[in-house]
Amino acid sequence: MKLYYTPGVCSLAPHIALREAGLEFTLEKVDAQTKRTDAGCNFLEVNPNGYVPALEIKPGTILTEGPAIMQYIADLAPSSALVPQAGSFERYRLQSWLNFITSEIHKGFSPLFKAEMPPEAKRIFRDQLARRFDHVERHLSQHEHLLGSGFSVADAYLFVTTGWSPFVGIELERWPALLAYRKRIGERPAVKAAMQAEGLIK
Repeated sequence: MKLYYTPGVCSLAPHIALREAGLEFTLEKVDAQTKRTDAGCNFLEVNPNGYVPALEIKPGTILTEGPAIMQYIADLAPSSALVPQAGSFERYRLQSWLNFITSEIHKGFSPLFKAEMPPEAKRIFRDQLARRFDHVERHLSQHEHLLGSGFSVADAYLFVTTGWSPFVGIELERWPALLAYRKRIGERPAVKAAMQAEGLIK
């Protein structure tokens, strides 16, 4: 398998999942501006939408969208316990968290990275993200992970997206449980390995 990625963006979450699952894979870096890969390929031929992640399962078979990719990866390695069993209520709870992260947190950050967005509009989006972080804080003040079963792909996704906070002027100190959670997740060997591979840490 090959993961198309850009350092530090949402593709870091399936990158972490691949390492947590212990699967064999290769990486191909994508320039977010030019849509060219390090190998010289036109990434738009891989994903016409132009954004990462994309997982090439075999030549000609591409899966896109991070939550779907992470569940696929986890199902390839059931012993890793990165997702609950298909059909179980806990699997739907996982999907609930993945949908919350992708629609309420991940997409909530997008306007904050746009230089043309007026400051007053960015304040509205920051306030909205703060309310979402309040929800996460309440949960993490009583739980080690998002699911009772332990670390899951949802944790990888939340770790990655909340890591963008300092770049858009959001200080996480007001959410101590979230800060402690990020420290725990960041100490996982697979998380460190993925971040090192993307040049995010030494």
